[in-house]
Parts: sequence; C-alpha cells; structure tokens
Amino acid sequence: MTDDVTTPGAAEHQEIDRSVPHSARIWNYWLGGKDHYPVDEEAGDAYTAVFPGIVTIARSSRAFLRRTITHVVAEAGIRQFLDVGTGLPTADNTHEVAQRIAPEARIVYVDNDPLVLAHARALLHSSPKGATAYVDADVLDPDRILAAAAETLDLSRPTALILSNILGHIADDAQARAVVDRLMGALPSGSYLSVNDGSLGIDPVFEAAQDAYNASGAVPYNLRTVDRITSFFDGLELLEPGVVPVPLWRPDPASPAPEVIGEHGGLARKP
Repeated sequence: MTDDVTTPGAAEHQEIDRSVPHSARIWNYWLGGKDHYPVDEEAGDAYTAVFPGIVTIARSSRAFLRRTITHVVAEAGIRQFLDVGTGLPTADNTHEVAQRIAPEARIVYVDNDPLVLAHARALLHSSPKGATAYVDADVLDPDRILAAAAETLDLSRPTALILSNILGHIADDAQARAVVDRLMGALPSGSYLSVNDGSLGIDPVFEAAQDAYNASGAVPYNLRTVDRITSFFDGLELLEPGVVPVPLWRPDPASPAPEVIGEHGGLARKP
C-alpha cells in the first residue's frame, strides 16, 4: 500500500487558532521545524529565555523515540505502531525510523491539532510496502483511537504504543493511567509501550519555566515525578535500564556523554 494516509474526522475539526500558542507547534519550533506561527515563536522564545535547556529536552526526546523504535523493530520484530499525540511531523518520524529497517511496517499517528491534520497528507509518506495513517482523535478518547487504528493495524498482532510527551497533558494521574490501560489492554501479549514525559524533581529552572508556560494561556503540560511516570508501566515487563533520563536510555556509543535532564522515559513489553 503506497502513501496510505487517512484522516478520519477531518470535517469535524475547528479552524486553526493562530492567537493561542500550542505545544505541538512550539515543540516543532524548538526542533528547528517550520510549522508554527508567530504566537508559538513568542511562547517558545519566552520559555527558552528562562530555560534554554528545553531545546536539549526536545531533541533528546526525539532521539529517545528513534532508539526505542529501532529496538522494537530490529530486536523484537514489531511491525505495527500506534503513535498517540505525535505532534507535527519533523525529522525521524515513527514511520521513517521503522520503515528504514522494515519497509512493511504499518503506523497509525493520532493527534487532535488541526495544523497537524493539515500537514499529514503532505508529509507522512509511507514505504510502498507498508502503510501510514492519521487519526484525528483526542487522547482522552481511547475507544475512538482503537476503532480508527483498527482500519490500518491488525490489533490482534503485537503492536508498539508510543506515548511521547502526551500524558503530561492529562493532569489527573488516574485518568492518564486509565488511558494507558485501555490502549494497552486492547493490544496482545508481545506488544510494547514507550512513554517519555517531562519530570519533576530534577531541574527547578525547568519547573519554573513550565509553570510560567502553563500560566500563559497555552494548553497546560504537567510534569510528573519519576515514580509517577514509572507507574504507567505497572503490569508490564520494563526493559533495562528502566525509566531514566532519556539521554541515558541505551545511548548511541558514538554520541556525546549523556546527561541527566528533566525528561524521563522507558520501554516495556506486555507479557
């Protein structure tokens, strides 16, 4: 299937609001992308003025994603991915990393930002042997996500669920855990969960910058302690080295020495 990109629910979406900064567009700005507006640049610059290290966090998060995907494709044989809260396409998107190793890999991206929706068809091109689809849905609606994903993925087969910097948008721990449990509960044994999110208790400057961002009118993003992030993997087999600062998760030998930052992540297998 070539360039198999779908956008269920597109007609239901509101117009893009260019007056309010949005985390996906700000993240794109920090990663050096072009898909953002002046309001996002202003919010991003205000953040980096307080905490320049956010750019390192953004890029380290993307590198963590690349390494975890590489592991589950090359080492675990996974050929299906459900990437929820993917944000705007940038470099080394999930399908690009997976299909470099296994061109037949099938990927479903999920987001509810209209700008992401507008760019999906233009930028998410699948390998001819695989498939790439886009689902317009909210992370708080896991049943809709699963129903739409099943149009592209065979959810009776092992699948990797990716939740990268999305659970922080769910303030309540129990609600966030319910989303993770519902999504993972629909996947069979041998599936994987990759989670990474901003962490509390590591860098007070980062925490102050995040508090200021949340007060700016943008959609809030809530940092969690490492223990709370780790709790999302309860009931799963957490791979070594566990939940750690993302640069420390199986770093590339040729990369500079990894550092401790306020972004923790891990990868686990469903038994």
